[in-house]
Amino acid sequence: MIRKIQLPLQTVNMLVGFICWVIISPLIPFISEDVNIPAEQVAIITAVPVILGSILRIPLGYYANVIGARKVFIISFILLLFPIYYISNTSSHTDLLIGGFFLGIGGAMFSVGVTSLPKYYPKEKHGLINGIYGVGNIGTAIASFSAPVLAVQIGWQNTIRVLLVVLVVFIVINIFFGDRREKLVKQPLLGQIRGIINNEKLWVVSLWYFITFGSFVAFTVFLPNFLITNYGVDNVDAGIRTAGFIALATFIRPLGGFIGDRFNPLIALIYTFLGITIGGIILAFSPTFLLFSIGCLLVAATSGIGNGLVFKLVPQYFSKQAGIANGFVSMMGGLGGFFPPLILASIHGITGQYSIGFMLLSQVALASLILAGWMFYQNKVSIASKVFNSMGQGVLVTDERGKITDINPRFTEITGYTEEEVRGASPNILQSGEQDRTFYTNMWDMLRQEGIWQGEIINKKKNGELYRQWLNIKEVRSKEGDIERYVGTFSEMD
Repeated sequence: MIRKIQLPLQTVNMLVGFICWVIISPLIPFISEDVNIPAEQVAIITAVPVILGSILRIPLGYYANVIGARKVFIISFILLLFPIYYISNTSSHTDLLIGGFFLGIGGAMFSVGVTSLPKYYPKEKHGLINGIYGVGNIGTAIASFSAPVLAVQIGWQNTIRVLLVVLVVFIVINIFFGDRREKLVKQPLLGQIRGIINNEKLWVVSLWYFITFGSFVAFTVFLPNFLITNYGVDNVDAGIRTAGFIALATFIRPLGGFIGDRFNPLIALIYTFLGITIGGIILAFSPTFLLFSIGCLLVAATSGIGNGLVFKLVPQYFSKQAGIANGFVSMMGGLGGFFPPLILASIHGITGQYSIGFMLLSQVALASLILAGWMFYQNKVSIASKVFNSMGQGVLVTDERGKITDINPRFTEITGYTEEEVRGASPNILQSGEQDRTFYTNMWDMLRQEGIWQGEIINKKKNGELYRQWLNIKEVRSKEGDIERYVGTFSEMD
């Protein structure tokens, strides 16, 4: 029973954490009526919670493995009580900065579930499970939609205080329904960091999440004030439209995980980044409100799918360091939500428009698309290399002139020749003299006519020992029909 409810429980836990994480952004127009907030400080105040929400994802992901998700969620909710209460009584923009910084605890909860939940499901479902857990992002939409509505009715201070009650309720729920018997993984933190930090895949996947989740967070904190300032919508309408962006990006995330489970996630990421690139270009050309909405929705859909795809790859690449890797990658995603609003605000301050910032988004997404293609190619090469090196038969590859270019380890085991000794040489070094010239003439005639030859042959090892082998030779041609190489495979016969 307890194990079966962990997915919905942890998803709702993250939802509550994310409501707390972004609660300031949709309430800024209301808070500004009572607190003097300099215009240049608005972007910083809304972005500050992202800092701690990003940095804490590494230790929370690690400790989710060490002490279990139940304890991490309970401790996090208890700690969130303090900044929530502090902000509800704020009287200056400095108080908002201080309290907002510690709201980051709510955003850091993401790495708890992506570390804990895969333990309950088989590997082929990890993408979908992490995608469903990611629906907890809808907490940002709930905050964007409900906070302005509540603020109109009961005031912004009491709107924030409502979260105190919600947090206490979820502390109690996790005490009774959190999994006390979760499988724990206790490995030294520094050892796990050393195990992933030099892996280039960590940095590539982190960049991808920096773009996909960063876009989600950045638009969440940026859109309400942007819509009010540039398109003249009212506070509640801006909250509802932002909630629509968040809802689309959130509810489409499981689809990304499902696609990653069923198809090659790298191919899917190529299309994802193509969508973000196009969306960024649309936004960059100062569009009408309709085109702006289309660009935002395209970014929402593709970034949501991308979020699901990335967390299909993380446990696949880092199965032994899943907790710390999840924390690191999700930290980079959180930071991806911190810098763009500040960059956009700075660009607007200098140029008076946001076009350069949106174009920068499109170009970084385009670079990510190229990296995804490169990773897909590298994976194919890696798989082919593993197959080549693990074959039980000896393999010999020559160029079109018959000069040896590659051999596999089994070739060395049978013949005694190393790759350095045979590279650039002719296969004639293996001839034993037991076959006459006619034998080889017939062999090459058949190769030219049929493209393949196979048969028994006696060859000589490096130590001079003669041995019988069953040999297959096949020519490899280009698309134009030209011979590019010959591949020979052989097995030693008793």
